[in-house]
Amino acid sequence: MTAFVLVGGAFTGGWVWDGVARRLRAAGAAAHQVTFDPDPGAGLGAHVGELLRLLDRIEEPEAVLVGHDYGIHPVLAAADRRPHRVARVVYVAAGLPGHGDPALLLVRDAEVRDRLAHDAAPLPPPRGEEWARWGALDGVGARDLDRLDRLAAPQPARTLTEPLRLGGAVHRLPASGVMCTADGPGIETVEMVVHAGPPQFRERVGPDFTLFELPTGHWPMLSAPAELAGVLLRAAAGEGHRLAVPEDQPSYETADFLLDPPVAPRERHGRVDLHLPAGEEPRPAVVLVHGGPVDPGRRPTPRDTPFLLGYGRLAADAGLVGATPDHRLHALTDYPRAAADLAEAVERVRAHPRTDPDRIALWFFSAGGLLAADWLAAPPPWLRCLALSYPVLAPPPGWDAVDARFRPVAALSGTGRLPLVLTRAGREHAPFAATVRAFLAAAGEHGTDVEVVDVPEGRHGFETLDPTDASRAAVTRAMTAVRHRLTAS
Repeated sequence: MTAFVLVGGAFTGGWVWDGVARRLRAAGAAAHQVTFDPDPGAGLGAHVGELLRLLDRIEEPEAVLVGHDYGIHPVLAAADRRPHRVARVVYVAAGLPGHGDPALLLVRDAEVRDRLAHDAAPLPPPRGEEWARWGALDGVGARDLDRLDRLAAPQPARTLTEPLRLGGAVHRLPASGVMCTADGPGIETVEMVVHAGPPQFRERVGPDFTLFELPTGHWPMLSAPAELAGVLLRAAAGEGHRLAVPEDQPSYETADFLLDPPVAPRERHGRVDLHLPAGEEPRPAVVLVHGGPVDPGRRPTPRDTPFLLGYGRLAADAGLVGATPDHRLHALTDYPRAAADLAEAVERVRAHPRTDPDRIALWFFSAGGLLAADWLAAPPPWLRCLALSYPVLAPPPGWDAVDARFRPVAALSGTGRLPLVLTRAGREHAPFAATVRAFLAAAGEHGTDVEVVDVPEGRHGFETLDPTDASRAAVTRAMTAVRHRLTAS
């Protein structure tokens, strides 16, 4: 008999799974619905302990652990400590948290994140339409919404702020993800993140990871209980869209830059490195802004990778100061902190004696593109050019946790005469490509000066994935365009 352990998200208990559990039992499976002790001072560790005690006493030798939203955090921690008791881990409308991540990183409501940063009191449950601030309510009827209101309980603050502790065993277990496409990303986006996103995501999928989609909102146990029960049974049987991670997937930490510019003198000033051109006179500078999120423990950090070393040296070879800052974009909620890091780095660059403080360019890569919003909305007079390479220019589906301030498409109305250089990858991930199309459409409406550099066969991160003659020509053209705008009178 297959046994399922069902762990719900914040404010809920085992009752939220009633419709799913009834159908699982009708199919011959066992279903254990978890309601945690309502201790207002409990942390994540307390919930993990309760789940471990349940695993130790159930009769079945193995169980399928199912975590919805916050529930994936205690599920992962328990599976990591009892891997021999776990047949599979199933993520339902949940992120891919790693070691050290608190559940707070994936809370969409900025007001809740701010409150938990200063207040350890339990969170009162939402009421009515307030539930939508925690996830899309598509498919949840009035009766189920009323039931949420009646049965929901306060969520202990420490369950959301206490970091997840993992030893690595859980990532060797079979796993499945259930994507609720009316609430967030689908299979294509998850594959993109795992295959071409930050390396830590590739480490978090086990040897047998499958994916399912449900066309419903954040609460499929209420909006689609029959469909969810069917998916859970299929996941337990090893079915689903197979997620295979290529063994030869390039890593931005080690892959060579596609050009070989000469090594330039490099100075380190706090979080920013400066690659200095020949000569002694002040020169224009280009600040190269990496994407993310980046694992805070990742070494080398972005500025020491061949990617940014290559771009910094290429800028110096073009007669510019190439500045490569490390900013702290470690989670989708970190954009305000990363923006502050970038602003500090820019001031350091402008204050350096080898820099012409009135001739600065900013060049954003990948998800660092969202950081361009501040500079597009109100460009200072010394900002002579803004460049973007395969950028993310609006939060794609599932990125609700990104602060509303970081919307480059909306910011274009304030850009004025600032020239832009946009490098576009022809084989870009669909969710990212959609943001670029929206950006270019808005640029056309506002009369923004945009030079587009196309790499028709290039992929996201083509400098390491596609070191072709066309890619080299595109990087050279983009750097030449930036240099021209920095040096023009």
